[in-house]
Amino acid sequence: MIRRVWDITLTVRDLKRAIDFYEKVLGLSKKYVFKDYAGFDCGGIEIGLKTWGELEKPRKGEPCINFLVDDIEKSYKILLENKVEIIKGPKERPWGGRIVLFKDPDGNILQFTEINWSKYFKACAPK
Repeated sequence: MIRRVWDITLTVRDLKRAIDFYEKVLGLSKKYVFKDYAGFDCGGIEIGLKTWGELEKPRKGEPCINFLVDDIEKSYKILLENKVEIIKGPKERPWGGRIVLFKDPDGNILQFTEINWSKYFKACAPK
């Protein structure tokens, strides 16, 4: 029935500002931009940014998008250089991951994850 995740779409206040963040800070490849929507490719899954929707707090139902990265320290440094609001991290996880939790300019929760695959497979293997 379900074939795959097609896209994840977030609500933003200022589309141009959000496009700059996702393209220049996160390094995602922009696919297209319309008046009230922009789409980015992230390994075959679209990250969508839309200007309609609720931005009031608490933002119930908004997802946390988790981006897999090769180098968490390098990714963290890029966030700091761009004055991105960091929530947590880098933090070691017991399953072999290191994470950084942060916000985009509109308060959407995002995460970078670097995985030590040998630790991950050992921690997550059926016992």
